[in-house]
Amino acid sequence: MTHQLPATARLGLGGMALLLVLAGSALPAAATPADSTRTPTAATVEEQRLDRAAPREILRRSGFDALAPRFERALKHAKSYAQAERTVTRHASALWRRAVDRAQGRGPATGDLSRGDDRPLYWARLALSRELRAWKPRFDLDDERRGALHTALETASRGQSDIRHPGHRTKRVLVTGFDPFTLDRDVRIGNPSGASALALDGTLVRTADGPARIETVVFPVRWADFAEGAVERALARQLPHLDLFTTVSQGRQGRFDVERTNGAWRGGFADNENASSTGLVPVADPATQPQWTSTTLPYRQLTEADTGRFPVYDNTEVTEIPAGGTQPVTRPDGPTPGSAARAGGGGDYLSNEIAYRVTLLRDRLGLPDLPGGHLHTPVLQFGAANTDPRTGTVTDAEFERNRADIVDQVRELVRTAVGAAG
Repeated sequence: MTHQLPATARLGLGGMALLLVLAGSALPAAATPADSTRTPTAATVEEQRLDRAAPREILRRSGFDALAPRFERALKHAKSYAQAERTVTRHASALWRRAVDRAQGRGPATGDLSRGDDRPLYWARLALSRELRAWKPRFDLDDERRGALHTALETASRGQSDIRHPGHRTKRVLVTGFDPFTLDRDVRIGNPSGASALALDGTLVRTADGPARIETVVFPVRWADFAEGAVERALARQLPHLDLFTTVSQGRQGRFDVERTNGAWRGGFADNENASSTGLVPVADPATQPQWTSTTLPYRQLTEADTGRFPVYDNTEVTEIPAGGTQPVTRPDGPTPGSAARAGGGGDYLSNEIAYRVTLLRDRLGLPDLPGGHLHTPVLQFGAANTDPRTGTVTDAEFERNRADIVDQVRELVRTAVGAAG
């Protein structure tokens, strides 16, 4: 995911202590989670988009429109915070599992949208979130606890509570995806990285070295969540148990990119809440924060293998301010010594940031040999006659083909990476 889209080990005691620091908020301890400062009954910018025609159609045509009313009825029966927490977690987990099962052909195919569509999960999560925000409980519920319920909803409905590691004879792989974004440009948009996460979660791929099990999670397109440590909280305990990881997002048209270098810079492109953030990526212990991190994915094998319809590039370009300089310079072959980051290979949006955060986490946990990095997918495009969001339909045959081809190639690239990593 770049803002170019319209045109972007085992742990000892010391390691465990570091893990606990990294799993916490990247902001100072006094910082307040965004949800706990919002008026409980005020819908967010993302939730307000639910009233547009395309999201309503996507929910109706997938059968996911029934989930928010069920959630609302269940919340009304909660007589305590503990009951409310169980209700939120149960419905959020069921939403994730239903989306995964639908994508992988299990259970009834409710509605006439294709099973592989990632958009019902996104819009249904927001529908649940809006119900929770408007809910008036029978008991006292302060902003902090209401915010904790929203966090539980986000965590469980994004697969972050659903990670299951196999035995040691099966390799362990983690893949991350993203929500749809740039929705004010076209509210019909899906994200092939999110669709890939649903299609791959809990699946096995075969390699020459044996099977590998893939677990997946999906992250929001919101600067604040990343600044509050959402990535580190979700993944810090997972990385030491993995054989390979890759963060995935939507990037350029017609190509995959293996991003060689990630930069510690936010470029300010608006997120799904129409919020902007520019400056150094906020992480724990900024005094030791590097300007750049690097992929440890087997990029040569990924670019050379026949993995599908789209070409795969080893992208080494970055934008930096050279040591002693004041103006940004684009470098085709990576950063120069002492430079300050202004864009990684994946740009300066949240795709670059998740790649930076997870590879920095890898390095800080003392896992230099763990293969991991970022993969950009092609842009998921509608058919040539369906490009105008004012008159277009929510799906078409080319859109479905493009998504299926991208997802299939992500699966093959993961399989190739696991096999090449040995």
